[in-house]
Amino acid sequence: MPQVDNLISYLLGAKRSLSSINHVWRANEIVTASHSALEESVIVCSRTGFLRRGLNNQLRLLYDVRTEVEEISYRGRDEFSAALRNLDAADARLKDTLDLLRGTIVHPSFRPGDEVQKTLHDFVDERGVAELHASLKDSIDRTNTARADLDTSNREFDDELQATRQSLRHYHTATKFASSRVSISSSSSSASDSGLLTLSSMPGQIQSLEANAQEMAGLLESLVRHFDLCVTAVKHTDGGGAVARSITGDMPSGVDRGTDGMPNIGAEINANLNAPLDPMTDAEYQEMVTVIIKDAPEADDVVMEIQDRITEMESIFEQVQAQRDVLLTISKATVEVNTHLSSLASSRLPRYISQAHNFTRVWHEENDRINTGLAELSDLHSLYDGFLNAYDSLMLEVARRKHVRQRVEKVLRDTRHKLDQLHDEDAAARDAFRVDQGDFLPSDIWPGVGLAPMQVQFLRLSGGYLDGNPAPGDIPEQSSTYELTEAVKSGFPDDSAEGEHIPNLPKDLIEQAYARVKARHKSVA
Repeated sequence: MPQVDNLISYLLGAKRSLSSINHVWRANEIVTASHSALEESVIVCSRTGFLRRGLNNQLRLLYDVRTEVEEISYRGRDEFSAALRNLDAADARLKDTLDLLRGTIVHPSFRPGDEVQKTLHDFVDERGVAELHASLKDSIDRTNTARADLDTSNREFDDELQATRQSLRHYHTATKFASSRVSISSSSSSASDSGLLTLSSMPGQIQSLEANAQEMAGLLESLVRHFDLCVTAVKHTDGGGAVARSITGDMPSGVDRGTDGMPNIGAEINANLNAPLDPMTDAEYQEMVTVIIKDAPEADDVVMEIQDRITEMESIFEQVQAQRDVLLTISKATVEVNTHLSSLASSRLPRYISQAHNFTRVWHEENDRINTGLAELSDLHSLYDGFLNAYDSLMLEVARRKHVRQRVEKVLRDTRHKLDQLHDEDAAARDAFRVDQGDFLPSDIWPGVGLAPMQVQFLRLSGGYLDGNPAPGDIPEQSSTYELTEAVKSGFPDDSAEGEHIPNLPKDLIEQAYARVKARHKSVA
């Protein structure tokens, strides 16, 4: 009986040890779940790597586009500023010339006596200048509008880049935090490297899980064999069959279920209980009892080893799950960044690029108009500056004509004096001839013998126009003549009669004009 009690004690202990099957079931679940985690991690890591490479390319392209757009803006701004400086300089020169025209009073001797005083500016039509200014203002306003639109677009682009950088900071923060959970230093590994390191460690961990699961299955088999041996021993003991059935009637939970990876141990135990007893010699029975006595103390060690292994597997599995979660977190962050960049590239980036192209197109168009206007400003400046120069030359021409007139009048006076002398001498001689010989000559011998000497009369003839085409309203088209009377005799030119009128300019005014003309010729040379 003590032997039967001991066998029952061993059987009860073996029955309790079979509770370890739940750890084995758990080990099987861990291995299955770990394989799924590895498969998911491989897929996620591959997708993340692809997105990461695409992300780098998109970021590089995005910043290249921003740089090019900024260069367009800077280049256009510099060219526009240079064009404005040239326009301001040309306009300033033109305004200075117009101011000189306004400040230059036309000498009254050039104009009719009853006319209000005029300046050179009164002879200039500024409508062309006003129209040119209006055209240039339109070009400048259109360019400024296009540049303002580009600046606004670039600021929005910069805001997009800032949002992208913020998204990237969140991305790096998320990946570093996730990596720290699996003890991967964020300072020594990038996000993509963390994913690779995480993935590379998982196969070894799963191999360790599989090895532990296999060892636990082997240990469970040894416990089952020990239990079967105890059942057999009890059944071969007198009165033990009923005891064995009562003990095994309430098996630990989990014993009765089975899967593809684990056998149904409960079915095997029931089959063993219901199987007929095989004959056994006393020696065989004693040998079996000896084995049971030897294995009984080791059963607890096996149970402890199973518990230790399942604990280790749970720890490893937790690491596997954490590593998978790291990859999922990195993948999610990468997808979010890519989604943001894809949205930017598909909806807003084309508008930023189009705005840069629009500014370039507008600036090229208006730059041509501005250059044309700049040339016209220069032409107007040259025209009005030439007007100023021509007025100074006109005064020099008046002085020259005055000098020629004086020379002509001198010739006339000298000639008049000589003609008068000849006339007086001829008249005296004729009178003396009449006194001496008149009484002796018949009056009809030569009718002209009693005539006085001829007299010479000078006529001033209008020279008309140099080109032969006088303007309407000017000096009459027909040349006029008048007699040179006492004006010539007295030595003063007669400008009162109809004919060429030479203005009487002050000497200092002519000297100033000469100085300006000389200065211009010197600056040109």
